[in-house]
Amino acid sequence: MSEVVTALFEGTQKDEIIQKINQIPCSDFTAARRTEILAHDLLEQLSSAIKKAKFISLAVDESTDITDNAQLMVFVRFFDEEKGEFHEDVLGLTNLHGHTKGDDIYEAVTLMLRDRAIDLKHVVSIATDGAPCMIGKERGLVSRLRTHHPDLMAYHCIIHQMVLCASLGERYSEVMTTVMKLVNYMRASSALQHRLLRLFLIEVNATFDDLLLHNNVRWLSKGKVLERFWALRKELETFLLDQKSAKAKPFADFMKNDEKMEIVAFLTDITSHLNDLNMKLQGKNSTVCDLMLAVHAFQRKLEVFKCDLQQDLLQFPRLLDQTAGKHHHHNYAEFLDKLIKNFQTRFEDFPLGKQVLLCIENPFLVKNIAEFSNEATKVFQWASAASLQTELIELQENLALQESHCDLVTFWTKMVTAAGVPLLQKMALQILTMFPSTYCCESAFSTVNMVKNTYRHTLTNEHLHQCLRLALTPFMPKFKQLVAQRRCHLSH
Repeated sequence: MSEVVTALFEGTQKDEIIQKINQIPCSDFTAARRTEILAHDLLEQLSSAIKKAKFISLAVDESTDITDNAQLMVFVRFFDEEKGEFHEDVLGLTNLHGHTKGDDIYEAVTLMLRDRAIDLKHVVSIATDGAPCMIGKERGLVSRLRTHHPDLMAYHCIIHQMVLCASLGERYSEVMTTVMKLVNYMRASSALQHRLLRLFLIEVNATFDDLLLHNNVRWLSKGKVLERFWALRKELETFLLDQKSAKAKPFADFMKNDEKMEIVAFLTDITSHLNDLNMKLQGKNSTVCDLMLAVHAFQRKLEVFKCDLQQDLLQFPRLLDQTAGKHHHHNYAEFLDKLIKNFQTRFEDFPLGKQVLLCIENPFLVKNIAEFSNEATKVFQWASAASLQTELIELQENLALQESHCDLVTFWTKMVTAAGVPLLQKMALQILTMFPSTYCCESAFSTVNMVKNTYRHTLTNEHLHQCLRLALTPFMPKFKQLVAQRRCHLSH
C-alpha cells in the first residue's frame, strides 16, 4: 500500500497517507501473541505460588470439546500465605489423543505435575468424577498415583454422588420418560405446533408461555422441566384434547390418568427438594465441610419427608394439590427409604468422619474427643491420637479463641497459630485445601465450549489452554512489568 501511494501521490498528501498506513496493525498474530504473553505470566505466578504452598489438592475431570477432542481438565487448590486465602486455578488442560484410559490420564497428570515442578508428595487429595478410568483398582489414575504416594486421599465428587443417589425406580422412570416424551412432542416435533402452543398459552394467560426441554448434561434439568410442566398441566391437557393428531391421544390419556399425574406431582416435589440440595453444593471456594454438612442436613430432612407423607404433606404441596388431602395411590415412603439408604451407602465411605468435620467447623462443639481422634488417625497417618486429644482440649479451654468471631480460614491460619496446636492446624489446612467436588472442572468445560465454539473450532490446544487460563485465573497479569520489557511498535 505504501508503494502504491508513493506512485500515485506527491508532497505532503503522500506523507500523510503513508503515515496513516503505517499505523495500521498488519500482523494477524498480534492477539495470539498477547494472549501467549499474558498466559505465560499468569502461569509463572501460579507456579511461584504453588512452590510456597505446604499442601496441594487436585480436581480432575475429562470431557470432549466441539471437535470431539478429549480434554483433561486439572484444577489445583492451595493456601497462599502471602495473600491469606485459598486459591483455585487451572493447573492445566491437556488433549488426550486417542483413548482416555487410566494409563493415558495418569501419564497426562504426571507430566503436568513435572512441568509445574510439583512434588506428588505435596498433593494431599484428589477429587474425581468416579469414572472407571479415574478410580479403577488396577489401572485407574488414583491407583497408579497411590503406588508413588500411598497416603494420597482420593474420593468421589460429592455432587456426582448426590446425583447418583437420586436414581429413580422402574415405575417412576417410566412416568418420567413419558413426561419427557410429551414435552418433546409438544416442543420439538413440529415448529408449527410449537408456535401454536406458545400462542395458546399466551391467549389463556398461563403462568408461563412455553415448556422447557430436558438436557441430561444439566444437573437441575429434570426438576426444572417437571416444575414448568406441572404449572402448565391444565392448559396442556386442554391443548392436547384439541389436537387432531393420533400421537396426541396417548398423551392426553396420560394427563387424564389421576394415578399417573399423582406420580408426576410426587416427582415434581421430590426433585424440587433434590434441586435445592444441588444448588447448595454448587459454587466456587466451598469447603468439604460446607458440602458434607449440607448432605447430612438433607439426610435428616429425608426422615422428616417420610413422616410427612403419612400426615399433612407439608413438604409435598403438589402431591397435596393432586390428591386433595385424600389417600394417595402409591406408597411413596418406599422411594424415600431407598433414597435414605442410597445416601447412607454412598457417603458412609467418605474419608472424613462427622467429628472431624465438626472440629474444622467449630472445635469447641466436639464432645466425644476419643471418637474424633479415632476418625482423624484413620485418615491422617502422620497424626498421633494422644497429641490430637491433648491439643483439642487445650484449644477448647482457650477462652480468647472461643470468644473470637472470625471466618473459618482466618481462624485456622492465623488465630490458632499462637495457641500451640500444630497437629490440629496441619489437619485443618489439609482439609480446607481439599476440593469438595469437581464443580470447578464442570464450570471450566462450559467456558471451554464458549472459547472453542463453531467459529473458533480451529484453535490449537495450546491456545485453548491459554484462553482458558485468562478467563478463569484469580491472578492478575503484571501489565506494567510486561510493557516495560517490550518496545512499542505502531504496526503491532
